[in-house]
Amino acid sequence: MNSNHRLILHVDMDAFFASVEQLDHPELRGKPIIVGARPEERGVVATCSYEARRYGVRSAMPTSQAIRLCPQAIIIPVRHERYSEVSDQIMAIFREFTPLVEPVSVDEAFLDLTGIPGALENRVAPARELKRRIRERTGLTASVGVAPNKFLAKLASDLQKPDGLSVMPLDQAEIIAFLAPLPVTRIWGVGERTAQELARHGLRHIGQIQQLTPAALARLCGATYGPRLWQLANGLDDRPVEADPREEKSISHEETFVEDIADRERLRLELLHLVEKVGRRLRQAGKQGRTIQIKLRFADFRTITRQQSLPRPTDSDRALVAAAFALFARQELPQPIRLIGFGVSGFAEAPSGLRQPSLFDEVDDTPGTEREQALDRAVDELRARYGNGILRRGKW
Repeated sequence: MNSNHRLILHVDMDAFFASVEQLDHPELRGKPIIVGARPEERGVVATCSYEARRYGVRSAMPTSQAIRLCPQAIIIPVRHERYSEVSDQIMAIFREFTPLVEPVSVDEAFLDLTGIPGALENRVAPARELKRRIRERTGLTASVGVAPNKFLAKLASDLQKPDGLSVMPLDQAEIIAFLAPLPVTRIWGVGERTAQELARHGLRHIGQIQQLTPAALARLCGATYGPRLWQLANGLDDRPVEADPREEKSISHEETFVEDIADRERLRLELLHLVEKVGRRLRQAGKQGRTIQIKLRFADFRTITRQQSLPRPTDSDRALVAAAFALFARQELPQPIRLIGFGVSGFAEAPSGLRQPSLFDEVDDTPGTEREQALDRAVDELRARYGNGILRRGKW
């Protein structure tokens, strides 16, 4: 496939650690915060809020230097477990769009949407929807670059931070013209030392590299890196998006509310929606799960999980909802709920060979029957075509 006929997204969460801290502690919003070691610990800045960046604070800077630049900054210790938890939620959103997700770190990834129907025809629509889901479900913002290859997508995601959406041109001449005035440090792999070496030869902007031949760059930068540098300077990058080879051990979704919820019926409705999302992903993956889990975070940020093993593995929405509701009913709610989650683990491969259902077939209500599985799949197809709002489950 022509590389310009690919659709690659690079998604980069905005000041991820700092944004999670401001999400969990609203009193920190709008203030300069530094996530990292304290100055006396001789540590460095893991990340910082955009309010702190205005003072020149940057990641990997010694905290002592950061405090000199921004004395009013609030220092927050790193909470890796919490960031990993939010990262898992974000990566799950990515996989709702495509199985071809290549995580780069806890807060960024490449997505290949080339094979998704309709995505190439309207490259902006899936990027906007992705940003919407991230904001709606996590309360965080992401910057997204849309391009025909990984290098250009990564470059694009940096152009309008925070909360940006940048789309690279497809025409090769337009790509070359766009890159030409940018400094050589915008090229992947060109750090300070390489930039200094290129500057010794009068090469400070990408356009100057474009004017050289691969052979000339090979003489300057080596037989391997020189030609690669020429390719990137001309916007050429044929590397595939490589999906994370680690098999999912569980499938889950969770929802963080803008305002804490105390009403059980509202929480049951939110739980219902989460269960349906998990069920749909189970069926898409061809898996059934034997263990269900609900997760609740209270207003004071105390978090609990409750799980239960089912008599047999299932991907049936009806069976999963019934089990989730039973588990939820046994849980006391001493405080309003800030977050609710649902997950399934203990996977087994789902049986194959189900016939294509008709929506007008008589329905057998027994959870897990072939007829119900067929109905779940028919609902999945309708929602994929017309959106989640096309069908609503009746009152439980």
